[in-house]
Amino acid sequence: MFNHPWIVYLVAMLDVRIERARNAPSRGASAVEWVIITAIIAGVALGLATLIKTMVEGKQAEIQDNFGGTGGAGDP
Repeated sequence: MFNHPWIVYLVAMLDVRIERARNAPSRGASAVEWVIITAIIAGVALGLATLIKTMVEGKQAEIQDNFGGTGGAGDP
């Protein structure tokens, strides 16, 4: 699960922001705030993407069941 491209990207992005925050003392407080905000937004986006994916897969299974599992290829 931790090899998913989104997670790898988010970890790399947060690492860059944390490193910037540590190396810029005059901007440290605002950089840390941005890291926290970014992490929260990324978490919410990842959660919503997972929720939407789950809902779509559920509806897909429901539709396939209603068509007898044929996949809707047009077979009578």
